[in-house]
Amino acid sequence: MQPQVITLRTSAEGDIAAVDQLLSQSYSRLLRADYPPSVQVTAIPIIARANPSLITSGRYYLAVDQDDQVLGAGGWSRSIKGGQVADIRHVVTDYRHQRRGIARRIMMAIISEARQAGVTRLDCLSTRTARRFYGAMGFETLGAISVALRPGIEFPAIRMQRSL
Repeated sequence: MQPQVITLRTSAEGDIAAVDQLLSQSYSRLLRADYPPSVQVTAIPIIARANPSLITSGRYYLAVDQDDQVLGAGGWSRSIKGGQVADIRHVVTDYRHQRRGIARRIMMAIISEARQAGVTRLDCLSTRTARRFYGAMGFETLGAISVALRPGIEFPAIRMQRSL
């Protein structure tokens, strides 16, 4: 059996359905241990949706296998705070392919691209589940935050930050 070849590529409009599926399947499984059923039922369906403008921004990356199956995804965008700040966006790995360095490769691409674009700080709203991953990637924990998704629907997250 040949080893699986994983490559990174920039996402495109035609990838929206695949990213939706990846987010939905992985978030529902991976976040289960860290969030109560009420959050799983109300918030996860909202956050587990691909953002078309992010997917087509040129700043969202997919880790794909030799058959172009999406195994991981993630990206960044300029922060609404302005300046040289950027936000980490929707980093996720297929739950069946965890612990293979996929998210790390995506984050390294994000860091490299953001740095080349003049970004000096990355902000992140991490899930409870991904906090250790971001810590290993050099992010500092700033504290817990509750993200309002819709009236009456909040998502507990962790504010994190990394200097470039």
